[in-house]
Amino acid sequence: MIDTAAEKGWDRLVDGSLMDQAELEGYEVMITTDRNIRHQQNMAGRRLAIVALLSQSWPYAYAKIEEIRAAIATIRPGELKEVHIPMSDEA
Repeated sequence: MIDTAAEKGWDRLVDGSLMDQAELEGYEVMITTDRNIRHQQNMAGRRLAIVALLSQSWPYAYAKIEEIRAAIATIRPGELKEVHIPMSDEA
Protein backbone atom coordinates (compact mmCIF):
# COMPACT_ATOMS: atom_id res chain seq x y z
CA MET A 1 0.00 0.00 0.00
CA ILE A 2 1.16 3.51 -0.72
CA ASP A 3 -0.20 6.47 1.22
CA THR A 4 0.92 9.95 2.15
CA ALA A 5 1.10 11.15 5.73
CA ALA A 6 -1.56 13.74 4.90
CA GLU A 7 -3.92 11.08 3.50
CA LYS A 8 -3.60 9.10 6.71
CA GLY A 9 -4.07 12.19 8.91
CA TRP A 10 -0.51 11.83 10.16
CA ASP A 11 0.82 15.10 8.74
CA ARG A 12 1.08 16.62 12.24
CA LEU A 13 3.08 13.73 13.70
CA VAL A 14 6.81 14.18 14.20
CA ASP A 15 9.20 11.62 12.71
CA GLY A 16 9.43 9.23 15.67
CA SER A 17 5.67 9.19 16.24
CA LEU A 18 5.07 8.91 12.50
CA MET A 19 7.41 5.94 12.31
CA ASP A 20 5.71 4.29 15.31
CA GLN A 21 2.28 4.71 13.73
CA ALA A 22 3.47 3.40 10.36
CA GLU A 23 4.92 0.31 12.03
CA LEU A 24 1.69 -0.29 13.97
CA GLU A 25 -0.25 -0.25 10.72
CA GLY A 26 2.13 -2.63 8.96
CA TYR A 27 4.02 -0.29 6.66
CA GLU A 28 7.45 -1.56 5.65
CA VAL A 29 9.08 1.49 4.02
CA MET A 30 8.78 5.22 4.61
CA ILE A 31 9.96 7.61 1.91
CA THR A 32 10.92 11.09 3.05
CA THR A 33 12.65 14.21 1.79
CA ASP A 34 13.93 15.03 5.28
CA ARG A 35 17.66 15.52 4.65
CA ASN A 36 18.44 15.29 8.38
CA ILE A 37 16.51 12.15 9.27
CA ARG A 38 19.74 10.13 9.48
CA HIS A 39 20.82 12.35 12.38
CA GLN A 40 17.38 12.56 14.01
CA GLN A 41 16.28 8.93 14.21
CA ASN A 42 17.76 5.79 15.68
CA MET A 43 16.81 2.90 13.40
CA ALA A 44 17.98 0.16 15.79
CA GLY A 45 15.16 -2.31 16.40
CA ARG A 46 12.83 -0.72 13.85
CA ARG A 47 10.64 -2.87 11.61
CA LEU A 48 10.27 0.10 9.28
CA ALA A 49 12.89 1.07 6.71
CA ILE A 50 13.46 4.61 5.42
CA VAL A 51 14.41 5.83 1.96
CA ALA A 52 15.46 9.47 2.15
CA LEU A 53 15.30 11.43 -1.10
CA LEU A 54 17.86 14.20 -0.84
CA SER A 55 15.75 16.65 -2.83
CA GLN A 56 12.24 18.03 -2.67
CA SER A 57 12.15 18.76 -6.39
CA TRP A 58 9.92 16.23 -8.12
CA PRO A 59 11.39 16.73 -11.63
CA TYR A 60 14.89 15.95 -10.36
CA ALA A 61 13.68 13.08 -8.17
CA TYR A 62 11.73 11.60 -11.07
CA ALA A 63 14.92 11.53 -13.12
CA LYS A 64 16.34 9.16 -10.45
CA ILE A 65 13.25 6.93 -10.30
CA GLU A 66 15.21 3.74 -11.04
CA GLU A 67 17.61 4.44 -8.16
CA ILE A 68 14.64 5.11 -5.89
CA ARG A 69 12.97 1.85 -6.95
CA ALA A 70 16.21 -0.06 -6.39
CA ALA A 71 16.56 1.43 -2.90
CA ILE A 72 13.00 0.42 -2.04
CA ALA A 73 13.45 -3.09 -3.48
CA THR A 74 16.65 -3.83 -1.56
CA ILE A 75 16.15 -2.06 1.76
CA ARG A 76 15.69 -4.15 4.90
CA PRO A 77 13.85 -3.38 8.15
CA GLY A 78 15.78 -0.94 10.32
CA GLU A 79 17.84 0.42 7.42
CA LEU A 80 18.00 3.94 6.11
CA LYS A 81 19.12 4.54 2.52
CA GLU A 82 19.70 7.95 1.02
CA VAL A 83 19.20 8.63 -2.67
CA HIS A 84 21.29 11.56 -3.85
CA ILE A 85 19.40 13.69 -6.35
CA PRO A 86 21.44 16.36 -8.13
CA MET A 87 19.71 19.72 -8.41
CA SER A 88 20.65 20.14 -12.05
CA ASP A 89 20.09 18.42 -15.37
CA GLU A 90 23.52 16.79 -15.08
CA ALA A 91 24.12 13.32 -13.62
